[in-house]
Amino acid sequence: MKDYEYLKDLTSDVAFSAYGKTLDEVFINAAKAISNIMCDISKIESKNIIKIEVEGKDEKDLLYNWLQNIVAEVDIEGMFFSEFKFIEFSRTHLKAEVYGEEIVDQSKQETVIKAVTNYLFDLKETKDKNNETLFIATACVDI
Repeated sequence: MKDYEYLKDLTSDVAFSAYGKTLDEVFINAAKAISNIMCDISKIESKNIIKIEVEGKDEKDLLYNWLQNIVAEVDIEGMFFSEFKFIEFSRTHLKAEVYGEEIVDQSKQETVIKAVTNYLFDLKETKDKNNETLFIATACVDI
């Protein structure tokens, strides 16, 4: 199973689906997908760490706020991120350690994300071909 895939590359939007066998795994894979739009995460070293805390009224709202926070932290901290670890995780609250490096080399930047949009945004729990739980997060970002 792949971690994520890009669905549409429109003039002003990029959409993706992220997958996970658990809710926290799909959140991490969605974070990787959104980060990989902004930069090639395979070229980003985990030199620095920041902590992010996010609340949501439910898991879908939490996912939206999580992704929006990652986009915001790129600007606030001046960093690209490539690794994500949860310290606490529930359906309405998370604390994470996010690893990356300062943006000193603009050649690592790919696309500037303005925001996560509500278009296509979804989080669902389903079963895979082996009848095992599979979470699918779909998101679209305005670029």
